[in-house]
Amino acid sequence: MPVARVVVPVPQQDSDPSEVAVSWQGLSEAGHEVVFATPDGKQARCDELMVTGVGLDPWGWIPGLRRLVAVGRVLRADAAARAAHSALLESPEWRAPERWDQVALGEFDGMLLPGGHRARGMREYLESPVLQGLVATAFQRDLPVAAICHGTLLAARSINPDTGRSVLHGRLTTALTWQLEHTAWQVARWTRFWDRDYYRTYLEGPDQPDGYMSVQQEVTRALATHADFLDAPPDDATKRSGRTRDTAEDDRPAFIVQDGNYLSARWPGDVHTFTRRFAHLVTPHRKTP
Repeated sequence: MPVARVVVPVPQQDSDPSEVAVSWQGLSEAGHEVVFATPDGKQARCDELMVTGVGLDPWGWIPGLRRLVAVGRVLRADAAARAAHSALLESPEWRAPERWDQVALGEFDGMLLPGGHRARGMREYLESPVLQGLVATAFQRDLPVAAICHGTLLAARSINPDTGRSVLHGRLTTALTWQLEHTAWQVARWTRFWDRDYYRTYLEGPDQPDGYMSVQQEVTRALATHADFLDAPPDDATKRSGRTRDTAEDDRPAFIVQDGNYLSARWPGDVHTFTRRFAHLVTPHRKTP
């Protein structure tokens, strides 16, 4: 059976290890080929804080105590994601990526956009005209596209040249919700007090209301109507609390939205279900010679 090829653009640093590694692992195990792409074609690095949890506790700035992980144990990637990340680091796909500006979409059957939140590395990814152009072309060709967390923000910023609007205009989507983003931000403001805004990629300006620069609100502004942004029901604490993540065997905590060939998810707690759904959605579309 022909193998589907999926391109996964990532920033040079600070991508989310769960969203990158679990997606790679799940797609690979489903028989698909994953090709990573970075700004300069050099091996990328995921956000180390999200791998180890070191530096997410109030004593994280003290050399002798920083490896004592408490709050960081909750905020970091779970055991399955950390194991996937360890395997990812040894994979030839991760070690030999393509360059963003050399990705030929005609050679791929799908695109997956992982997220991450740390401004240091993520802004280059989110603001890249090259990536925004690739995403817009993928939507124009109706290529299967999957976006999770801040990856959905990259999609929202990608403009359809035929309409002058976001490729998500007229689509149903989810993304990192303000509830999840705000909760993590508030925790880190106290526990990582020397780097209080670690969980916010963009901060509000003086005249902007709380959450205006959040992923949810920026994505929503790109949509045809606010009602096109979806989240789990308010009374479903398993899906909305941010305290429970899905697993390879349990999809109950996950919330995924599919609109045609576009699939979206909110945060690392959705990534197993997100990957499994995309592995079924993507199929070989390339013409064989």
